[in-house]
Amino acid sequence: MAKCLAIADLFIDQKMMSDGLLLLKEKGIEVEVKEWKHADLEALQKDNITLEKQGSEAVDLPAYLIEGIEEYEYIITQFAPIGKKVIDKATSLKFVGVLRAGIENVNRQYAEEKGITVFNTPGRSETSVSEYAVGLMLSEIRNIARADRKLRNGEWEKHYPNGVLAPELKESVVGLVGYGAIGQKVANLVRPFGGKIIFFDDYFTGESEDTQVSLDELVVQADIISMHYRLTPETKNMLNKEHFKKMKSSAVVINSARSGLINETDLIEALQTKEITGAAVDVFEQEPLPADHPYLTLENVTITPHIAGSTIGNFANSPKILANRILNEYL
Repeated sequence: MAKCLAIADLFIDQKMMSDGLLLLKEKGIEVEVKEWKHADLEALQKDNITLEKQGSEAVDLPAYLIEGIEEYEYIITQFAPIGKKVIDKATSLKFVGVLRAGIENVNRQYAEEKGITVFNTPGRSETSVSEYAVGLMLSEIRNIARADRKLRNGEWEKHYPNGVLAPELKESVVGLVGYGAIGQKVANLVRPFGGKIIFFDDYFTGESEDTQVSLDELVVQADIISMHYRLTPETKNMLNKEHFKKMKSSAVVINSARSGLINETDLIEALQTKEITGAAVDVFEQEPLPADHPYLTLENVTITPHIAGSTIGNFANSPKILANRILNEYL
């Protein structure tokens, strides 16, 4: 009987993992669930951010998870790193499944050189992140978060960085940078509001009722720019000071994807100088956000602590989605 090691964590716990991989058990695969232990969610997130930025070799898998790993043909992980040391030790390994779209925590090249298949779980965050992106759009242009903060501080304030009369989504041009599963879901959610949707995506070749444009055209035309690209060495800082100069002074920028897609220093400068009107940001170059971070001094930015993907559906459904993909495409 083939054996599978499933590595749970504080987001996808052992019960979620076990229940979600029931389909594999029904196909005769022995699934053993172990936990990559952390003191709290912040500690887990710190390791996750390190892996996202520095790759699979940046954090070592603890010894208690490596022990006996040569017995397993399958490893399923969400955040736990599968680097060269793990791959070399896992002498029976044929398959690595990652419970999210990004696979920065797995040394894919080295695994595939060893004949090991690496699968991800595309689309798992499609609903959670797309809903959140639209929420950030509405919160920023309608001043929801800052109005709440002002009122709690005893201020009855109706004048905000975008004026006394806020814009409407219905009358806005929404520019999506990235038109994959999440970008298209955002478009589907925004479309009923009545706004015009344009998008930039070098990899999109299908048909769409929305208008595909170059990145330069998008930043010139859009009232709201929302990031949904994959972060790679080529896309790092793909939005920077040159683009902010071309934007409308009334434009707002939304980032619920990856911090590296936008040059953070350039965005801060554009907000400080009022080159653009505002931004809403859920991802940062340094997490948790330092107490002296410039964002904390700005009135024209909405900030949230990297929670766009943090929904029950996102995490609980990931093992089920991956199990189905394994059965349909691998077994």
